[in-house]
Amino acid sequence: MKFKPLRDRVLVKYSEEAEKSAGGLFIPDTAKEKPQKGEIVAVGAGKVTDDGKLQKVEVKVGDVVLFDKYSGSKITMDNVEYLILREEDVLGILEK
Repeated sequence: MKFKPLRDRVLVKYSEEAEKSAGGLFIPDTAKEKPQKGEIVAVGAGKVTDDGKLQKVEVKVGDVVLFDKYSGSKITMDNVEYLILREEDVLGILEK
């Protein structure tokens, strides 16, 4: 299935979290927190400003980003969990 975000929205695939804690203990699914990091997999065209101009989205497909914990809308496509965010909910891009 394909998904194309509209306007200033982006589609983020959650990053996989480690199955073990730092001390080597396994973490059950019920105790795991949702990650606040993910990879951009689709980007909308941008936001239309009050004067009618298109302000393009700064992030691009492939960027690894951090986002607010309780932002966006969760969806599942092909058994993979994604998050639809507005660009303003993206806190920043992680660089290598």
